[in-house]
Amino acid sequence: MEYTITQSTTFPIVQIHLGQGETIQIESGSMLYHNGMVKLEGRMNSNGKKGLGGLMSAVGRSMTSGESFFITTATGQATDSELAIAPGNPGVIQSLPTAPGNELRLNTGAFLAADSDVHYNMVRQKLDGALFGGTGGLFVMETSGTGNVLVSGYGDIIPIEMDGSKEYIVDNSHVVAWSGSLDYNTEFASGTFGFKTGEGIVNRFHGQGTVYIQTRNMESLANSLKPYLPSKS
Repeated sequence: MEYTITQSTTFPIVQIHLGQGETIQIESGSMLYHNGMVKLEGRMNSNGKKGLGGLMSAVGRSMTSGESFFITTATGQATDSELAIAPGNPGVIQSLPTAPGNELRLNTGAFLAADSDVHYNMVRQKLDGALFGGTGGLFVMETSGTGNVLVSGYGDIIPIEMDGSKEYIVDNSHVVAWSGSLDYNTEFASGTFGFKTGEGIVNRFHGQGTVYIQTRNMESLANSLKPYLPSKS
């Protein structure tokens, strides 16, 4: 996947250059434009399964992880095919490499695009994480294969490198992605439901790997707008 991420705009887009017959996967609804030489095909987000099994897989994935029911494949029809995509949230776009032994787990809404050789599996979370974590519901997306994954985050995305010597506690609303090698537990930040500090739910990561965090979160933005929104009396 040959691409450039615009640098001169507050909210960047990804400009992708496809060769003839080259295919990538993009998040449903993320296309901005193409030059008429790109074929877009929507399909169930069934991770390769077909028929009734594929339908049930897509339905289950949408219900349990918050992922889109559909995913889009973009295929170049000429050597100079061009396509532009953008996420729904205001913020940055970053490319993360993935390979066997260096799998990534993605939070809901983080996925934007991936090379055709990158696949994913849905990995069941621990019960406490599934109920309280907000990191994808009962399942989270884990990559497989080799290539690049484009992810988006609200604000900026910064990495926390962990060498295994200490834990990191991260507000769950700020988690974008993390190394599949890391283990984590989900808990209240403090007190009853975190009310004493206002932090709510956090993820306690431990092990060796990287946690990618976004510097802002949509939940805080939504809460800050509530006083200005009309409400029923």
